[in-house]
Amino acid sequence: MTGEIEPRHGEVEPARGDGSTELGELIGRLASDEDMDGETRGRLLGRLARLLGQSARKVGAAGVARGRWLADLLLAAAPHIPIRDLETLQAHHHGLMGEELADRIVKAAGNATTAVGAAGGALAAVEFAAPPLLLTAPAQLAAETLVVAAIEVKMIAELHEVYGVSVQGSGTARGAAFVTSWARQRGINPLEGGTLTSALGTAAKSALRRRMLRVFGRSLSTMGPLLTGAAAGAALNRSATKGLALKVRNDLREIAGSLPPLPGDQPRRLDP
Repeated sequence: MTGEIEPRHGEVEPARGDGSTELGELIGRLASDEDMDGETRGRLLGRLARLLGQSARKVGAAGVARGRWLADLLLAAAPHIPIRDLETLQAHHHGLMGEELADRIVKAAGNATTAVGAAGGALAAVEFAAPPLLLTAPAQLAAETLVVAAIEVKMIAELHEVYGVSVQGSGTARGAAFVTSWARQRGINPLEGGTLTSALGTAAKSALRRRMLRVFGRSLSTMGPLLTGAAAGAALNRSATKGLALKVRNDLREIAGSLPPLPGDQPRRLDP
């Protein structure tokens, strides 16, 4: 680190005063609060959708369709996602450690993405009840896509903390690395050269665009009539989050076992 403060213990990077900052802060807030009530979540998703609608009009249909817009928004939001370190996670989860703590983090993330899917479906029901508002549907889907992605990025980052796989750098660099980990559905190995710089490479950005479009497509399920979309979106989100966590946790177990011992010979491997 060279002079920048790494956001930890629930901190986020300060606002920069441009139009993207409010988007990033909204996404970060929706990703961070596990106990948010449905009304508040729906209101914030609605606000995010309105902002995204304005942004999408500037980008144009082609930019949205290629996935670059969504990918750039997630990268911009990443430094605003509050990542808890191991000590904070253990305090929040009543002293749990190891695999039990990892299980709890995954469960919380699954609950959060489930709630977003349900809220997105409820918003869709309102849109179908008012046909003139259907033009906002793509922005609503983008809002759900970005928040689900941010929740899963947060989950991945905190799983790295639990497994003792430290990712160093500024908040922006670490955010980009965890977004890339999410896009590739793989854990980050600090021993591999270019772990952070590769997060900004062409191949990583292409993988991110493809993954964003896949999640966007999954969000289409929330557009079903009445509240059937809410049930479908909730179930699909929970299943996808659990599947992603399984892949990343398998990676992190292997990576943790290959890293040098911690000071004081503290073990990295977690007991199942």
